[in-house]
Amino acid sequence: MHIKRISPNETEVVVNERLVDREKHARFFFSYDTIVAAKVGTKYYKTEEKFSQSTSRHLDKWLETEGYHASAEAQIKPQTWFEKLLFDVDNLSDPYMALR
Repeated sequence: MHIKRISPNETEVVVNERLVDREKHARFFFSYDTIVAAKVGTKYYKTEEKFSQSTSRHLDKWLETEGYHASAEAQIKPQTWFEKLLFDVDNLSDPYMALR
């Protein structure tokens, strides 16, 4: 795991990067101190919750930087989904399992 400071208010946490199984690779994106998006395997997720305009800009920029256009359909999840996902990184190959 490593933490990448993108800017003073943007942080990315990368987990399981060294595993052979790429479906368990994950990146969590934080704007300020709040997780607002994730990439698990090849799938992108973003929060349904609306925060500040700055957070919306940070989120769109992160998705675009990842090679994924913000206007494309990243799966939208409730904020609690991201918070629970952080606590069960062992089940990242199936993000839905992490929520059971």
